[in-house]
Amino acid sequence: MLPTDEIRALLRERDDPDHLERPPHFDLVVGGNRFAGLVRALEGRFGPACTSGLTQDTSHYGGITVPAEVTGLERPLWVLLSNFGGFVTAGTGGEGMPGSEQGLTEEFLTWLDGVCTDLGCVFVPVELLLEPYDGRSVLEQMYAEPLLAALAAEQGWDDDGDDEEDLPPVWFDRYFQYM
Repeated sequence: MLPTDEIRALLRERDDPDHLERPPHFDLVVGGNRFAGLVRALEGRFGPACTSGLTQDTSHYGGITVPAEVTGLERPLWVLLSNFGGFVTAGTGGEGMPGSEQGLTEEFLTWLDGVCTDLGCVFVPVELLLEPYDGRSVLEQMYAEPLLAALAAEQGWDDDGDDEEDLPPVWFDRYFQYM
């Protein structure tokens, strides 16, 4: 696995404030081949119970989910491929949530890092992606609250009274979220 400082430098280098969903030089064929390679590798390790899907309106290409029953981790596993730099991350539980790295073994992470290297990708640990985002892009999440409030008013949804404190963006939001 690349050293943490090197991964941080790559995250900053590939942060393009003018292109939130994918870089201007994004190669759909390369992205598709990388994703297919990840799917093959995970199905080879965990079997046909893996499910995969592509995404749109996001900064990631797609994701693969492995059910808890076959992971050996007692939790479901997810693996995501970003549209930027071939970044790949993996976790258990909720995507991009604190504690997502729980249950991942060093053996699995070493294996996944090797798969990523073979596919021309860079494995980025979730813990690193949960660091506060200090890049150059203005993330859509900053504007989400007014949009959600307008949509709730339009649809007549009740406010449930939860005034959760807005969390600041993290690097996961930049490379693996809806934009």
